[in-house]
Amino acid sequence: METLVQLTEGAVPPPLFRRLLRRLGVLGRERLKDTYQTTFWYDFGPPTNVVEDVISSLRPQVAGRRRITGVEWWLSRMYPTDVRVDFHQDRDEKLALRTGKLVHPRISSVLFLNRVRGGALVVTREKPDEGNPSLAPARMDTADLVTPRPNRLVLFDGALTHGVLDAENQIPDGKLPGRSRLRRTLVMNWWGHRPTDVPRWSETKLYRALGG
Repeated sequence: METLVQLTEGAVPPPLFRRLLRRLGVLGRERLKDTYQTTFWYDFGPPTNVVEDVISSLRPQVAGRRRITGVEWWLSRMYPTDVRVDFHQDRDEKLALRTGKLVHPRISSVLFLNRVRGGALVVTREKPDEGNPSLAPARMDTADLVTPRPNRLVLFDGALTHGVLDAENQIPDGKLPGRSRLRRTLVMNWWGHRPTDVPRWSETKLYRALGG
């Protein structure tokens, strides 16, 4: 069966990966409830924070010869016992909300930062289904699952559907009992154009700890 994802272990040089983890430790829980709405644009200029350093280190192996003008990035932080992201396709979010037009990044990517119980990433060609919990596609047997492991990078086509399983690696359908570790990833969408109204990190006052 065709594999939809490309995996790289130890994707970021270890000293840089450790620096990223330290900066995230200083960042703490800032904007944790708005983690998916806090996105930034990086156009491959001189890096101004540790995430842009990471993107610069990944650029040769991700972008290759493809026409990539920059990366939209954000921090995905969630508890696998309380997954709050549905199955979806990445898109130019504000353009879609304003016009209904769907434009996808060329490449979607996730850099896993830690191990957690469950919390697998699911990637599939099937479309989200509004009739199912978490908009899960009707068919899951053709999907690829990726287990979170520190410094594991996964790449896939930017138009593919993806989502996150809960702490039992089941389709999320409400909050699970008990506690779990915070599942932390760096999400990077590689674009041929700058998505609508996404600011550069340097243009905001957010996540200042990343610049230390």
